[in-house]
Amino acid sequence: MKISTEIISSSRIVGEEKAIEYLARAGFDAWDFSIFAMCGYNWSTKTIVPRQHPLASNDYLAFARKLKQVGLDNGIICNQSHAPFPVSCPEIRSYLKRSIECTAEAGGSICIIHPDNDKTPEENAELYFELLPFAKECNVKIATENMWNWDTENDHSVFAACATPESFCAHIDVVNSDYLVACLDVGHAEMKGSGTTAVQMIKALGTRLHALHIHDNDKWHDSHQIPFSMNIDFEAIIKALKEINYNGYLTLEADQYLSKYTCENILVGVKALADSAKKLAKMYEEKES
Repeated sequence: MKISTEIISSSRIVGEEKAIEYLARAGFDAWDFSIFAMCGYNWSTKTIVPRQHPLASNDYLAFARKLKQVGLDNGIICNQSHAPFPVSCPEIRSYLKRSIECTAEAGGSICIIHPDNDKTPEENAELYFELLPFAKECNVKIATENMWNWDTENDHSVFAACATPESFCAHIDVVNSDYLVACLDVGHAEMKGSGTTAVQMIKALGTRLHALHIHDNDKWHDSHQIPFSMNIDFEAIIKALKEINYNGYLTLEADQYLSKYTCENILVGVKALADSAKKLAKMYEEKES
């Protein structure tokens, strides 16, 4: 099994180019292109925030190609990407084709594009139908992801698009295209109030599942911590992945883990992430006793 991780958490500390270099040095096989720097989002005002970043400029494709070359120079490739969100914001939606372009230029084959949390499979299908012809031209698959909303009164997550096996499968099946697949966020599926588990999701999705966001939590909050540090049962998850013959990357999204690190010691944190991913890969590769 090949291992990968997002670059947003490390790039905040050392920049994207150095982040990719450090991932390679730590032993990752690939990098997940976090494309959020195209634009920011103010969750209070529900408006986008302009960014001073190459991805927000007219030279965004040149920047994506540059990152691809940095990876290749260090023996590591881009396996997937993550587009800006929430797609309920019209201005954010205008960046989705740009995200698909950047994925292709970086060498990735899958671009994760969130559904609108509060829309039905049929309503979200309109967005994916709009993007799919362009995605096919770029030879990039779009992956939708299981989401969550928060019930402040009861203090736990509640239903959102793709949050249950039924909703997730319906989002994929209503579009019925080889270019729309599933990215299972393991942590989201394990949150209190989600109505499911990661194992149930994996078994229901089956061959629809092409990508993962792996991280740990207390089975209540969306903690995005390093695997094996909290309460998620990864043995059961790996067993379920083996049952469906999952052959994609084991991609971490433990983007809160590196927040305690600095430029001086970030490689230590990145190596710890790689070690946790290698442990998952070893579990997958081990034969049943």
